Amino acid sequence: MIIELLTYLGRFILLLLLQLLVIKNIELSTFINPYIYPLFILTLPVSTKPWQVVLISFITGFIVDSFYIPFGLHMAATTFMGYLRIFYLKFAANKEDFDAKLAPNLSRKGPVWFVLYCLVLIFAHHTVLFYLEVYSFSEFFRTFSRVFASSIASVALITLGQVLFYKAAQRK
Repeated sequence: MIIELLTYLGRFILLLLLQLLVIKNIELSTFINPYIYPLFILTLPVSTKPWQVVLISFITGFIVDSFYIPFGLHMAATTFMGYLRIFYLKFAANKEDFDAKLAPNLSRKGPVWFVLYCLVLIFAHHTVLFYLEVYSFSEFFRTFSRVFASSIASVALITLGQVLFYKAAQRK
């Protein structure tokens, strides 16, 4: 139990450092802003209680927001994604996943399931994040193109990371 907790804490710190020290400083374009820190919430065990997922999502967003301006956007988007994750997993995960307390990742669920899972939840996260940032529907299509491009870039980075870590785990 303690080892598992320390593993998740280490993954949390690593993803936050990677997001805040590396990815935040990479300027791809005004339309592409990838975020990989939601991977922490995406890979929480399926059996995690819903209130714990929402609380962890809120805390994650709060920590990320302390490094971004304006404050509160990541907190709202990440909390929404954590809330939506509960319903998505009830629909997409099977009983064996809940019983075995598996964490949804590329190696356990397969590439198609994992990419679709990431795409839906990352798209929801980015939609809330970018529309709250603009705080208007006057630039609806421009913001939507930003949501779409950033979601694709985020899912690609997350999937690449999963493939690299999956391959590394296979070699051991």
